[in-house]
Amino acid sequence: MIIGVGIDVAEIERFRTSMERTPAMARRLFVERELLLPSGERRGIASLAVRFAAKEAIAKALGAPAGLHWTDAEVYVEDSGQPRVRVRGTVAARAAELGVRSWHVSLSHDAGVASAVVIAEG
Repeated sequence: MIIGVGIDVAEIERFRTSMERTPAMARRLFVERELLLPSGERRGIASLAVRFAAKEAIAKALGAPAGLHWTDAEVYVEDSGQPRVRVRGTVAARAAELGVRSWHVSLSHDAGVASAVVIAEG
């Protein structure tokens, strides 16, 4: 059963400007694994923007309650290329409250826009 659906878009250049203006924002939004590629290099801005859009979509799928922490939702991509979500803390608590047992995630970025769709399933 679908419990919630969320969608969000982020303009990549606007996101870049925000990240450059407020460097500490990266640590408030992302866990270390999201900031770095497997090689240890810093992840590109489009990849970070799409992860941010996914976090916004996760919040919307959960009804956008106050008090969710950005770093309590981690967006990653499996070796197969399939995007996934790992939740903990405030996000996991809200998901449990609603009966969410699994997540479906779609990520895309093109033409200067990052977009994400998230389905919370019970």
